[in-house]
Amino acid sequence: MKSGFVALIGRPNAGKSTLLNALLNQKIAIISPKPQTTRNAIRGIRTDEDSQIVFVDTPGIHKPHHALGANMNKEALSNAGGVDVIYYLVDGSVPFGSGDEYVLNTLKQNRLPVFLVLNKIDLLNKDELMELLISWSKRYDFKEIFPISAKEEDNLDALLKVTKNYLEDGIQYYPSDQVCDYPEQFIMAEIVREKVLLNTEEEVPHSVAVVIERIRRKRDSLIINAMILVERDSQKGIIIGKQGQMIRKIGMEARKELEEILGSRIFLELFVRVEKDWRNKESKLKQLGYIQMEDEE
Repeated sequence: MKSGFVALIGRPNAGKSTLLNALLNQKIAIISPKPQTTRNAIRGIRTDEDSQIVFVDTPGIHKPHHALGANMNKEALSNAGGVDVIYYLVDGSVPFGSGDEYVLNTLKQNRLPVFLVLNKIDLLNKDELMELLISWSKRYDFKEIFPISAKEEDNLDALLKVTKNYLEDGIQYYPSDQVCDYPEQFIMAEIVREKVLLNTEEEVPHSVAVVIERIRRKRDSLIINAMILVERDSQKGIIIGKQGQMIRKIGMEARKELEEILGSRIFLELFVRVEKDWRNKESKLKQLGYIQMEDEE
């Protein structure tokens, strides 16, 4: 069978996580309209009768303002190597900018086949799309150019079909029924963080992290204790909300989705703690999994 790895890279909010979920026909990456929602490289596995493709969704490449942002860029670029194909995902509704130029210059430093995946074509008319395709084709020698809509799942079958032509015959890396390779605690924390992103004000999202502190199994249910970390007291107040309304809403939405994903009754207990400037503390970033622990000699 054909098998291999495909990295999804691009600027924040290009639609990488939406595309990953669409390619897998299952949600494994959280989505929000806020930039830099994805912080870790997430591997999604698509297996069919003649192939297994491991897609690596990476954090959006951006100008970092703290240690967390710098590490997100590092992780995105490091995951662009060691794969068979790179999807460079571009939001077709946003003008070309310095961030795109930076990504293109990075791509020029490797010899991997790069597909330009021009996303959000559902927001463009035919003339606008044709103009974009012409202008992008002049910027880089892309192996393939695919206009798609990840949201509408438009042209994804063609993208997959051509991708397989760039893969070699090889081994099956994962069991056929496995769609991701991260632990259960990771998805629990990510789902809670997604609900925070979707429900809170602009000042909160980038300052939020979620830690699963304890999981207890009780008969046919799971009791999950999750700590939401923020950087300021004002952010803690926003997440808790008036008379605890916001944190109850976040908890209710997260619990409902976790029950659907895990197939078990969930009791979710949420707490909020202020951890000042955690995004610039290396020890905290390692604890949260945003910096990989180095192997000891």
